[in-house]
Amino acid sequence: MSKSDASNRAVEGGTTESPLPTPSDLKAIIEAERSGLAFVHWRNRDTGQRLLMLGSGRERLTVGRRPDSDVALENDPEVSRSHALLEVVGGQWTVVDDGLSRNGTFVNGSRVFGRHILHDRDRLCFGQTNVIFREPPDPEHGVSTAQAPANAVAATLSEAQRKILVALCRPVNDSTAATPATNRQIADEVFLSVDAVKAHLRVLFDRFGVGDLPQNEKRARLAAAVLLDGVLKPHDF
Repeated sequence: MSKSDASNRAVEGGTTESPLPTPSDLKAIIEAERSGLAFVHWRNRDTGQRLLMLGSGRERLTVGRRPDSDVALENDPEVSRSHALLEVVGGQWTVVDDGLSRNGTFVNGSRVFGRHILHDRDRLCFGQTNVIFREPPDPEHGVSTAQAPANAVAATLSEAQRKILVALCRPVNDSTAATPATNRQIADEVFLSVDAVKAHLRVLFDRFGVGDLPQNEKRARLAAAVLLDGVLKPHDF
């Protein structure tokens, strides 16, 4: 593959990963966020989501197709055996590509030449694989919007909102591989119009801190947060 082809794919966002994480994947991401530590996560076409914490003592990590790489992308043929590094410099995580990789490294669609400082939610592209860098705020220094205390929110839920959450989460509760219920499925279960369900969900998205996420990610993120925090109990289903 030519360098221009690699660049075009990075900009267009074509990768081997599925477009959205599963509810169980999101639960793992939420738990990692609450640690306050930096981490990366990506999807392997064969083994699903991979998540690596970047805690103390892990200040230099290898990225490559070698199985013994810290970020091992062994199933991506467009990743070099020794592709790049993730390294802490002056307390900040960086990605380093000094030209060893054949197809390059990209951050948010831009080619990396040398060292690039990383920021929370940066999307790194190695070959065909997207790796998301996360650096959530330390819980001791404040909680991000996405980590708002869900149990406190649960105490103020209306009966209609609680029923909508139950209907939304029912497929996920029954199977971690399932996706949340659609607006029509929720409407049929709670005897409301689809428009009314949409209105309630908009409020719930904001109250659980997922209102700013992409539209197609909000539902799974809301369901994962509700189930992880125990907002709904087994007897609710």
